[in-house]
Amino acid sequence: MTDEQPTAIEIVRGTPTAEELAALIAVVSDAHARETSEAVAAVPHVSAWQRSARGLRTPLRRDIPWGRYSG
Repeated sequence: MTDEQPTAIEIVRGTPTAEELAALIAVVSDAHARETSEAVAAVPHVSAWQRSARGLRTPLRRDIPWGRYSG
């Protein structure tokens, strides 16, 4: 994608040199590129039956005990 937002890097401790920052950016960029190239989202398989099926009844209420009537 070409509309990626730039990532901000904040140094909270120490004073890295320009070479150290360049090395950090190179390593993190490479790791990010590998991770995004290997990332695969699972495509859910939905059959035509599941798409067209509708609920025939409301689900059973499991919170009501079966022996609630006392006779």
